[in-house]
Amino acid sequence: MALPPRQLNAQNIDDAWRSYRSSIDEIGHTVGTARGVELLRILKRGQAGSGPYPTVSLFEAANRIMTDLVILSGVRWLLVESGLPFREYTVEYGHEDNGDHDIVATDGERRLIGEAFNVAASFFPIKKASALRKLRASASPADYRVVVCNCESVTASYGPKPQTGEYFLFVDIDSGHARVVPSNGLQPTGSLPR
Repeated sequence: MALPPRQLNAQNIDDAWRSYRSSIDEIGHTVGTARGVELLRILKRGQAGSGPYPTVSLFEAANRIMTDLVILSGVRWLLVESGLPFREYTVEYGHEDNGDHDIVATDGERRLIGEAFNVAASFFPIKKASALRKLRASASPADYRVVVCNCESVTASYGPKPQTGEYFLFVDIDSGHARVVPSNGLQPTGSLPR
């Protein structure tokens, strides 16, 4: 399976999101009945064998895929729900590092830059700090600086205190729903299609 397009817009986001999700359905077939050290060895060293990253280990594929799902779900929410003027978002998949940021959008003089990750709650503070540091140090001027991450990385009551122009988008990669903080900057405009 090839990766989804790097330019995501209202016309291709739903197909990209669905196609990507279906491409990962067979991952894990190489594990079989493995347990203990054998299972751990397969996870760390065995190839995924399918999906968008078939030649990397299952562990590495999981890291890349889970971040890709945050990116796809986050951009989908931004396109459909946010009320922002951006018609297209350029993204980087699989821990690429070709551009300055994981998510970029421009509309005339307005610009959005974003960093995305999918982590366990225990690792959230470290990733959050790293993403904010990168966004704040960016040479690219931006009206919107967005940290996009998985919703289960924090409690539902978690309320970060972003600086002006910064937003946190906590996405549910299963449903596509999201919670944005602060909620007064990116306004939901309708319901997210399934």
